[in-house]
Amino acid sequence: MIIAIDGPAGAGKGTISEYLAMKFDLMYLDTGLLYRALAKRVMTEKVDPTDPIAVANIARTIRVEEVDDHALRGEEIAAIASQIAVINEARTILNDLQRTFCRSVKPPYKGAILDGRDIGTVICPEATCKLFITARPEIRNQRRLLETQMRIDASHEVVSSISQKIAERDQRDTARKIAPLTPAPDAIIIDTSDLTIDEACTKAALYVEKCLLQSGNIY
Repeated sequence: MIIAIDGPAGAGKGTISEYLAMKFDLMYLDTGLLYRALAKRVMTEKVDPTDPIAVANIARTIRVEEVDDHALRGEEIAAIASQIAVINEARTILNDLQRTFCRSVKPPYKGAILDGRDIGTVICPEATCKLFITARPEIRNQRRLLETQMRIDASHEVVSSISQKIAERDQRDTARKIAPLTPAPDAIIIDTSDLTIDEACTKAALYVEKCLLQSGNIY
């Protein structure tokens, strides 16, 4: 089985995905980190992030194991990742990598769960269950600000720029012609604005259980 989790930054989809992965014994991949891994390589190798050929060449060497890098959580890398995400050649390569991940599931795992921007619409339209996790912009901004302040001793300049960067990424992700951020027609939308972490995770799990029962999957 495949669980697709989509949504904007700061909505809580990562936390929910990790919870569901443990509850239902699923291999988990935060697909956004693949783009961040690519962005980090682009930065390190001093490649022009608007050069589709150069970025695609690097994308061909990206491996799933590279997502286990704490440095990928930085806002600078996130901004570049959003920029290169509009490059069709790079997306095609990373899309194939994500689908390969889904096909590589082996016991004791019972399936895969992927979170990102276009899992239910592009990567795995055949997913057993599709969730779209969202929240009001001001709530997402608050969460990202808190996350940044907890992760680093953020300066005033860094903190004050978070909201602008999130807004810019939202605009790029929703307006891009290639795989824009949008719920799949059959996705279940969960607004976490007024939910605690436990409430959001429990609600998502109930929806997944319902999807599995309807599809005949035993969990």
